[in-house]
Order: sequence, then structure tokens, then C-alpha cells
Amino acid sequence: MVGRSLKNLPMKSNVYVPTVSAAGLLVIGHCISTLIQQPVDLEWIALAVLTLFTGSLTIRIPSVAARLSVSETFVFASVLLFGTCAGTITVAIEISIAVLVLGTTQKANPQKIIFNLASAALSIWMASNVFYYTAGIGPLASHEAQLHTLIFPLAALSTTYFICNSGFIAIALALERRESAIVIWRTNFLGLGVNYFAGASLAALFVSYTRTIDLFALSVIVPLLVVSYLTFKTSLGRIEDATKHVDEVNRLYLSTIETLATAIDAKDQVTHGHIRRVQQLALGLARQIGVRDKPQLQALEAAALLHDTGKLVIPEHILNKPGKLTRGEFEKMKGHASVGAEILSSIKFPYPVVPIVRHHHENWDGTGYPDGLRGTDIPLGARILAVVDCFDALTSDRPYRPRMTDAEAISILAQRRGTMYDPLVIDTFLAKWEQLAAEIITPSTDFKSPTIARVVETPSTSDTPHSHEHIAASEPFFQVVGAAVRTTGAAFAVLFGVDSDSDRLVSLAAMTSEGVSTDTVSMPLGSGVSGWVAVTGTMVINAEPVLDFQQPSYRANLVRIICVPIRISGTIVGVISAYSTDKRGFSSDDTVLLSSLAASLDTEAIASSFFRVLQVRRKADISTTIH
Repeated sequence: MVGRSLKNLPMKSNVYVPTVSAAGLLVIGHCISTLIQQPVDLEWIALAVLTLFTGSLTIRIPSVAARLSVSETFVFASVLLFGTCAGTITVAIEISIAVLVLGTTQKANPQKIIFNLASAALSIWMASNVFYYTAGIGPLASHEAQLHTLIFPLAALSTTYFICNSGFIAIALALERRESAIVIWRTNFLGLGVNYFAGASLAALFVSYTRTIDLFALSVIVPLLVVSYLTFKTSLGRIEDATKHVDEVNRLYLSTIETLATAIDAKDQVTHGHIRRVQQLALGLARQIGVRDKPQLQALEAAALLHDTGKLVIPEHILNKPGKLTRGEFEKMKGHASVGAEILSSIKFPYPVVPIVRHHHENWDGTGYPDGLRGTDIPLGARILAVVDCFDALTSDRPYRPRMTDAEAISILAQRRGTMYDPLVIDTFLAKWEQLAAEIITPSTDFKSPTIARVVETPSTSDTPHSHEHIAASEPFFQVVGAAVRTTGAAFAVLFGVDSDSDRLVSLAAMTSEGVSTDTVSMPLGSGVSGWVAVTGTMVINAEPVLDFQQPSYRANLVRIICVPIRISGTIVGVISAYSTDKRGFSSDDTVLLSSLAASLDTEAIASSFFRVLQVRRKADISTTIH
């Protein structure tokens, strides 16, 4: 017999559970009334006691909050000897005692007690009626029958009882977990049918041997039931151990995956936390769509963390470029999907991770990469990942643009429905995105560790004035930035120097169109537009200044930047950055002028000045982090 506990039931269970409970209670009431009007032999009480004894020998079923007992033999014997109502009340007494006295189930509550009691009673009542209908006889305590004539009715009795008893519970579990009842029943209960059939066989032997409670027969049957109990307990214990081992292996997989994902996340300087947010959104969206298959959810969980694995082979100057990629750079960037799949294919995942990683940039209309798949040929996990990956990218800062609002990102996704993205996935996401966004993990579970946070710092600025010593040492550099402002029409210009000791880019001089500026700017090498140019040596024109000035209110009127590297004896020692308030930005003539200014600094005297001013800046300690 199977029993289980109920908790956190959804709306559908608020209909199903009371319905089953009411039907079961009506059956119990009917049987009590029948037994009062038509009493059965008192030997039935002995069978009820034996049912209680064997019912106390329960075994927990792994993976579900349910327990199995070996009491079916005496339940079936009660049905065979004394009829449907005697068997139903026997089961009702067993469940009541087990819940209220013996404490064989979890913490008692009225809903659980009534459901367990009613579902078991309803199951045996239905099974008993099937038996007597197919057998065409009355209770065997008062009717003769040959054993061979009862084989089919007994099979019907045990099968109906097993399916109903386990089925009622499987449906309750399915409603609670929002999973398939058939899958739950097949996974957790199907193998328990042998216990019911064994109980029916022993009951048939017991009843055919004697029509009364015979001590000799009991001395044979009870030990068999105890052996059956111990065998089941050992077998299910081994299954539980194997399940725990699988869970431990899965946790090890996820730990390894998260370690690799941390490395990927740390390399991409502007997407910290991206993969964790994408993972949470992807799993939530998959469940909203109706994905219940555990291996598929596990595959999506891993793939969401690993979908950018291929970025490990993408050059950092492309990965963190603060501007539009060239055609060649974009082709290299596109390779991260197939390269990531190739890297991960060497790992023997127990679920299909690699196809999701490979195809998460395929488009619904077949225009994506790497294989140009279209429609449902694209794995569902990849279609889900593509949507949430895009949403998080749009609502996060990138090297080439600041983050968009949620509303702006939602509008873009809606426009791409049916072209880039699966209509079903998009429709579900648009309907549920606020709920999904609210369930994203807190920063305490983000991957970015304190160590990574120290290494990958954010840009900084300060309004602290330059010291007189700093201004005096920087005089040649003020002349250069002043020329940059005048020749390009910039509103603001900064000459940065590379501080190799701190791996930072620090401002050595700054000018506005109105004169010398007291602003100072500092950022990690590789961060922002200026930091990227200092690392790659590649000039950038008309990128967005917000990438240098991360604080929204700081220099908010600046809309375009031109940045060129400064080389002395072939080594990049700094950059000149000019910022404009004109949305039309800078021209190619401006790049020539600014490049000429940068080239004019390639002298030994300037190299000495760079070193001296950096020392002054470091001693003054005039930078403060803004976020």
C-alpha cells in the first residue's frame, strides 16, 4: 500500500484533492453502514489486526514522499473472505492508525490524513467491485470456489488496486510539482506492482487452504511477508544509494561547469553575472513554456552557464571592443558558438548540453549561425537561450553602448518574433518576463568573487583639483590637449598615461573648450573606450563616451569620442581622447589631426615627463571610484 504527504498544492489540486477525498469518505460511510446492517464473521477482526501489523512494516520510496507496506495480503484476504466493505474498512483502519498513532507518515495535517485515507479506501473499493464482477460469486467465507477459476479475477483485483492507489498519488504529485503524472507514475511506482501481485497470490493460497484463520497457514504466510519486506527494503535502499550517487555526480558536473563559467565571465570585462542571470531566466522560461523533462532542464541549466565557452578563444581586443566590429572581427566572434561546442564535446555530459551551446545563435528563419538551422530544427533549449541571452545583453552595459531599459529591450524582442526567435518562446517571455526577472538570483550568489572584483575594476573619476606640482609637470600635456580641443572642436579632451604598476590608465591633463579642467579620470587598462585603445593600440572614432564615464550624471552632455594611442619608441604609453557634444561626431580629418598630435609626443623628453607626472599622480592619489 502506498501513502504520501501533501504540501504546497496548486489551484488544480484544490479541486482534485477534495474530490478524491469526498468520494473516498462517501465509500467509507457506505461500507460502515453496510457492515452495521450486515455484520461479518468476527474472524475479520483478526485479519484487520494482521493488516495493521504488516502495515507497520513500511519502506520509504526514493525520490517521492511516499511509503510502501506489505499489508496487501491480508487486505486482499479480507476482500476475498468477507466482501468489498470489509476490505474497504480494513484499509481505512490501517491508514487511520498509521497516520494518527504509529506516525509512519510525515507531519500530520487534516488535508493529508483525509486524502491518504480516502484514496486508499476508494482504490480497494473499486478493485473489490471489479473482482466480484469478474468472478461472479459472493464472499468466499460463505461461497465455494476453485482456485483456478479465480486467477483472472485476482489479477483484475490486484491490477485495479495497484493502478488506482498509485495513480491517485501520482496525480497529486504531478499537480504539486507541475509535472507529468504518467512520467511520475512510471518512474516511481511502476516497479512496485510486483508487491501487489505477490500479495494477491499469497491471499489466494491462504483463502484456498482454509476458510478460517488458521495458525499453521499464518506461520507460513507471515514469514514470507517479512522476507518480502526485507527484500524490498534492501532493494529500494540500493536504489536510493544509486540515486544519491547520481545526484552527487550531477553536483560535481555543475561545480565543474560553474568553475569554467567563472573563468569565461571574468575574461569578458563587461558581462559579469551575465551567464548566471541567463541561466535563471532560461530555466524559468522553460518551465513557463511547459518543459518538465528533467534531463532537458539539466541540459539547459548547464548550457546557459557554458554558452559563451567559445569566447575563451576570441581575442580580448575583439571581445571588449568599444565600437562596432568590422566584418572580419564579427566573423571571428561568430566562431565562439561552434568552438564552444567543440570544446564541450569532449565532456561526456549525461544530458544534451552541446547542441544547445552550438545552436544558441541560430535564427527561427534560418539566417543564424553556425549551421543555418530554421524553425523546430533548432533545439528547444537553444531557442529559449537565444531569447533570454538577447534580453540580458540588451539590458546590460556593453563596450559599444550603455544598457537599454527593460521596455526598450522588450520592444526589440517583439519586433524579432518569427524572424530571429521562436514565436511561442517570445510570446511566453513577453507575457512572463516581469515574473521571471523578479526571480533572478541575488548578487550574493553571483559568480564574481572578491578576487575577481579587485582585478576587474570599474572606471573612476574625481573632481579633486590637480595639485600645483601636477599642473607644472603636466605643462607639455596641457598644450597637447588644448590643441586637440581647438583643432577638432571637441568640448573636452584628456591625455591619459599608462600606469604599468597599477595596470590603470590615468589622466595627465584635461582641457575643456573654456580652458584647463580640474577633472581627473582613471580606469583599468582595457576598460572603456580609452582603456581599450591603450591595450590594443587601435584608434576608435565616434564611440559613446558613457563607456569612459560610467557614472550617468558625469559629463552627460558628451555624446561622441575619438581616441588615438600615444607611442614612444614603439611602446604604447598613453592615449589622447577627445569628446564632443555634437551627435554628428568627429570626421576623418579629426583623426589625422589627433594622430599628428599623438606622434609629436614621441621624444625622449616627453617619455621622461610621462614618468614624472605618473609618479606625481600616484603620490597625490587623486582618483576615487565612482561605482
